[in-house]
Formats: sequence, C-alpha cells, structure tokens
Amino acid sequence: MFVHRFFAAVDLSKTIAQLQTRFYVRAPFPNKLTHYLRRAQLIDSIRLALRSDSPNYSALLNDRLIDSFIVVHALRSAPNADSALRILQNLEASPHFSHTQATLHALATVLAKSRRSAELKTLISDINSGRFRDCRVSLMNLLQWYSAIGDLHMVINTWNEYRQKEKRVCTESYNIVMSVYAKMGKHFEAVETFSNMIDEGAIPNSRTYTVMIEHLVNCGKLDSAMKVFSVLPLMRIKRTLKQFSVLVEGFVGVGQFDEVKTLLNEMRNDGKFPGRSMCVSLQRMQEAGFVEETDDFLREMLPDDRIKSVRYCEDSSDEEEDDIINNDCGEGKLDEIKLKPWLDPKALADALNEWSPEVVSVLEDAKFVWTTRLVCKVLRQFKSPETAWDFFCWVAYQPGYTHDVYTVERLMAILARHGYVELVDRLIFKIRREGMRLPFGTIRLLIDFYGISKKADAALKVFYDDRTLCGPVSNFNLMLLYSSLLRTLTKCKRDSDAINVFEEMILNGVCPDIQTFSGLMYHFALLGDIKTVQKLFTMVRQSGVEPDAYMYKVLIQAYCKCERAALAYRVFEDLSNTNLLPDAATKELLVKSLWKEGKRKEAAAVEERCEEINEVLPLALRGHIWTVNSGDLTRVYNIYLKSFSSMSS
Repeated sequence: MFVHRFFAAVDLSKTIAQLQTRFYVRAPFPNKLTHYLRRAQLIDSIRLALRSDSPNYSALLNDRLIDSFIVVHALRSAPNADSALRILQNLEASPHFSHTQATLHALATVLAKSRRSAELKTLISDINSGRFRDCRVSLMNLLQWYSAIGDLHMVINTWNEYRQKEKRVCTESYNIVMSVYAKMGKHFEAVETFSNMIDEGAIPNSRTYTVMIEHLVNCGKLDSAMKVFSVLPLMRIKRTLKQFSVLVEGFVGVGQFDEVKTLLNEMRNDGKFPGRSMCVSLQRMQEAGFVEETDDFLREMLPDDRIKSVRYCEDSSDEEEDDIINNDCGEGKLDEIKLKPWLDPKALADALNEWSPEVVSVLEDAKFVWTTRLVCKVLRQFKSPETAWDFFCWVAYQPGYTHDVYTVERLMAILARHGYVELVDRLIFKIRREGMRLPFGTIRLLIDFYGISKKADAALKVFYDDRTLCGPVSNFNLMLLYSSLLRTLTKCKRDSDAINVFEEMILNGVCPDIQTFSGLMYHFALLGDIKTVQKLFTMVRQSGVEPDAYMYKVLIQAYCKCERAALAYRVFEDLSNTNLLPDAATKELLVKSLWKEGKRKEAAAVEERCEEINEVLPLALRGHIWTVNSGDLTRVYNIYLKSFSSMSS
C-alpha cells in the first residue's frame, strides 16, 4: 500500500460547472498504472466522504474519472446500503451516467448483504423488464443474492427453476443451497443436498467441504469436522485457509490446543499463508502458554506500522467547511476518520502488465508498502509469467522488504504452470542456498503444474532431486507424490516412464490408491494397451483394493472411446457379476458403442440385464478419475449424516 497524495475538494457549484462537459471522459494518462493510482485516490476520497457526518461527495461523483470501475468499488466500499443508494441517486441525476451490468450487480450485492429484500426484488424486476438495456441477471446471481439475504423460499424456488432449465447444474449452486440450509439449522436438508450433488454427478469442490466443515463446527461437531478435513488429501481436494481458520477457531473455543498445534503444522505443510481472521484465536492460544507455536504466525498477522491510514478531517474553526483528505489533519481538526488505503490486487496487477521503465518509475514514486501478503496477492493476479518474474525481481530490492518462502513458492507455481523450467530451477537454487524449507504442498503442486505445461523431465527432477527441500516425507504423502508424477507422465505421453515409476513405487512398498489405479487404467485403455490394463487390474485385486463401480465405469468409457466395445462389454460382465450397477450414462454409451460396432447381440444383452434390475440405474456413479473414489465420498457422507442422526431437523 502507498501513502496517497490527497487534495482538498473545491466549492460544489464551481466543480459541477467546470466538470459537466467532461463527465465520464477518461483523462489521457500515460500508462495504466498512473490511471490505477488516480482511481485509487478518488475511491479513497469517496470512501472517506461517505463516512463523514456531513458527506459532500457530489463533487467527487462528478469527477471526470468516474466510470463503472470506480462506481462499483465505491458501492462495495459504502458503509451501508443507504450510502450506496445515495451514491446512485447522485449519479443518476446526471444525463451522462448509465448503469452497466457491473454497477447493477454491485448494488444488488450490497442490498443482499444488507438484507434489503424489497429493494433487491424491485431492482431485479427492473433489470428483467429491460429498463437497463442489455443488463441481465442469471439464476446463479439470484441464488447468491437470495442466499445472502437468507431467503430460503426464494433460494429453493430459484434452485428448482435452475434445475429445470439446465441439464447439468454447477457445483457452486449445490454449495449455495447446502450453505443456506446449514445456516438455518436444517441439518438433514443440508446433508441431503450433499448426497444429491454426488448422486447427480456433480463433483464436490473445496468450497463444498468448507460449507460442510463450517456447518459441523457451528453445531459443535468438531471431531466430525476434523474427520472430514483429514479425508480431503485422499480426494486430492485443496484444503483452504478458510477451512483451517474455522477449525482453529472451533478448537481454540473449547481449549483443545493440541488439535490447534496439529492444524498449524499442517498449514505450514500445505504452504498456507496465515489469515488475519485467525489472529484473535491465536492470541488466546498464546495467552494459554503456547507462545512458540503461535509467535511466527502472529508476527505475520499483526498490522504493519509502515502502512498509514487515509484520513478525513473536518475543521470546525473554518468559516467554510472544506473536506480535507490527508495524512496529517493538523491542529484544530476534529471528527477524524481513518481508513486503510483502498487497494485492488487484481486491478494493480493488470496495470503492471505493461511492465516498462516508465511504469517502474511510477511504481517507485507511489511508495507502496510491500509486505509478503500484498506481494502474494499481486503475484496471483498476473496474467503473464514474464511480468510476474519482473515484478518479483524488482520488489526484492525495495526498502524494508525481503522475499520469504510464501512469495517464492507462489512464483514457482506460476512459472511451472507455464513451463518456465529454468526460472523455477533458479528459485530452487536460491532456496537451497538460503536454507529455506519448501512446504510439501509446493513440491506436489510443481509436479502437477508441470503436467499442465507438458514438462515431464522437470517433474521427474522435482520428484527425485528436489523433494528433500520439504524435509522428511511420510509414506502417505509419498504415495500422493507418486500419483501426481504418474498423472503428469501420462499427460506428457511418457508411457514407458510411467510404467517404470509405477513399478518403482510398488518395489518401494508404496501402495497406490484406487484413484491412481483408475487413472492409469483409463490412460492405457484409451491407447488400446489391453495387456497393461489387465496387468493393472490384476494388481488391484492383489493389493487388497476392492474395485468399485466407478473403476468399472472408467474402463467401459475408455474402451468405448477407442472403439473396443467388445472389451467394454467384458468389463460390463465383470461389473454385473460383482452385483454392482452401471449408471444410466455408462449403459447408454456401451449400448451405442456395441451397436456401432455391429455387436447387436451384446447390446441387447446389456439392455436385458439392466431391465432385470428392479432399482432404477443411478444417475451418476460417485467418483472422479485420478482424484476421488466412491469409498471416500461415501465415508464423508456417512460422517456428515451420522453427525446429525441424534438431532431433529
């Protein structure tokens, strides 16, 4: 963040007269960064004016810079819904102002979070009637807004409409419905929504489990929440800072500090940067005597003294009331209002994408206070890995700033995803030289991202040469690393290397899980390598892993895709002999493939066999290739369900 240079607002009537003809015209800024900084200054001015006793922000809203971006952020920064509505009343009085989709959605979000149900519904009705030209509201928008209000009736009505219109709805829509049920104490309805999600083929994501964990913690089911949290690595689900925060707060609340210590260690292992939401919980833990365990985290969370506040001061001694926005109110200034400077990491990164000596000069003059947290946020938003690297190198030389493992690992992930192997190796060399320790999650992420950028040799190097940078690796984590490496090798079409690594994995006593087996079988089945598939399937049984219906589905799909329907039919027979069922989509695919290849007798047999089953075929089979198996999803569902079995809905 940087110390703004602020200006005094001039007389309102003069301002309107001078700026009327220039309303909504962008000034000719030399670069995007200068434009961003001027926007930030204006947004801060509006934020402060809105919080003053006698806000006089009309002049600010007539500034020539005002555009939809500034309006959106002014609305989001408003202290309440009334302030947001006053902003729009001032703007709508001008014939030069017109709403955009972004401004309307920002207003709707403010109204929803403020529980202004009637006004929100009026706004939605106006948008749907075409009052705002091309602006539209999607059913997902409605779900989010009605959820924020807590209007269960409207959420369910919108949800049902969405399901009728769309053949397959997104995971986030299930998450929203599940969250509303959980917040309203309708426990079994929340559990049922999760069950419907997986039965209907949607793949639960990190936010799904955040909703579930938060629901369990809020109901005092901490052990159940921890069990769900512990299963997530098995399902290759990214554990989020929000999940850690909710669990830490829950266990600190009941004085179970050993559990908190475990969570903090796992945070470090996952490479999670501590969030300020944990600060109060960790301070309580420190007061209980756990100073060493919390000191490093709290040091990162505490406010940085270098970051100054932007201020609004009213001088009651002056005859005319001038709104002064500055960093020093001076003598005689009363009713001081302080805010942290406004900053948007995404917009700032976008402005820095035009990296050049001129932009660097402006950036240095702006005097941002660079912290690890801010650098990580900006790095995440860069579209260009080259710009991310330039920024990373530049910020390393800024006064008072030093890169740490969080910023280094963030840049490494960006570079690996785009295949910049040499730059990643330079950072790894830096880590070795400085004795830094990488989180285990970063090592795994590098291997996964090298699969995206098709850099198999780099992934092999990380696995064999660089994994020691995260310290000792448990047998379970080693299995996860092997699985990531095998997936990367198959993506890079390095089939012989994949076989060699898999055999090495077995020889080292690391047993693959069912997801790894399924992913490899799917890959080699697509290639028509029947011998390897059969060998892998035999190893599944020998290792004590019980094939599930999803594994059979994967094989049927793969054989059908490579036009080997006879082999797919053989898998179907194995599936039937184990009393497992295909889902409707798999059955239809198999029948269609058999007919296409002239195997009508077998196609008829499949239809007949499925008709014999009294139960309706499942809509979808639980699981997802390389990541989630049926057993893990069933385990999570059972934990969730049993947690509320003794409670009434």
